[in-house]
Amino acid sequence: MAKYVFSYRVPSGYRPDAGTAAEWQAWFGELGSALVDVGHAVTEYASLGEVGGSGSRMVGHSVVSAEDLDSALALAKNCPALRVGGGVEVGPVMEAAGS
Repeated sequence: MAKYVFSYRVPSGYRPDAGTAAEWQAWFGELGSALVDVGHAVTEYASLGEVGGSGSRMVGHSVVSAEDLDSALALAKNCPALRVGGGVEVGPVMEAAGS
């Protein structure tokens, strides 16, 4: 199994509501043992260069374990960010020698 980073993005004007945390926790629960590291939420955002367009911002990241990129994308398909017009960037983790 390989590890994949999920980078969560939402529309730049998005503001979470009272049920947002519970929705994310439920989805993390659905990922089960594939969730290697729940990661962290991002509370402020700044960028340099082109990082997904000016219409969105990063709100967090996680690491999952999957057979391949298609399997990782299948895990991401129910991400709460997608329901608010955002997205999930998915990419394999490159293991560095000695890590």
